[in-house]
Amino acid sequence: MKKFSAALCAIAAAIPLFSTTASAAGLTSLELRWISGMTPVLQHAKAQGMPVDVVVQPQDAPEASPLALGFKDGRCKLVLSLRGNPEGEAATARLPVGLEDSALELMAAHELGHCRRYLEGAWFHLPAGFSAAQAPDGLSPDLQRAYLSMKSTRREEGYGDLVALSWAAQRHAGQYAALHAWLVSERSRDLLPGSHHDTLAWIKLARDPQALGSAPSMFEAALPVWQRGLNIDEE
Repeated sequence: MKKFSAALCAIAAAIPLFSTTASAAGLTSLELRWISGMTPVLQHAKAQGMPVDVVVQPQDAPEASPLALGFKDGRCKLVLSLRGNPEGEAATARLPVGLEDSALELMAAHELGHCRRYLEGAWFHLPAGFSAAQAPDGLSPDLQRAYLSMKSTRREEGYGDLVALSWAAQRHAGQYAALHAWLVSERSRDLLPGSHHDTLAWIKLARDPQALGSAPSMFEAALPVWQRGLNIDEE
């Protein structure tokens, strides 16, 4: 959830979405735990015809995000990097007590938000009627590109978080406040204001689940709130 991986390097073959035994797919208990928690979202993606695979990094990946999304050959790859990765254990320990499965669903729904944007060819693009803010004066060309890339990534992460919250509003209405608070806590950890994963401006707009409206699609439900955040962020 923390970092989008645009490239897929040294990854295992995609495993069946609903593998039930560690021995069948060579999975660890932690990998099975995450996949089990994400299964309702994966089932939804499958039912919607989204081209989604689950991929497990077979080697130790101590610096990787535990869960990220890649895009290859027209398919979205939910990549688990839990082996030899302390953050995988730490992220598991930070899941809200009693709501672990629901939080894992949010993480998977966030990645599906990225998947949807890629499938639409909209990644890093603003909706019609919006203009991106310019880089601050005085930056070198390289820093200008880095700044604009950071802003674009931040927008996409904001959309992903709102898709996750839309899933929660639609599927776990009674848990919404607790899940929202957990997401705020996660995004507040080691926060660098304005950086790639500073999505608090969007999350705060969705404190009340009613703000996400009644659109049946979690992707469509997230759009109005995302655009409200864009109005602020791109000023």
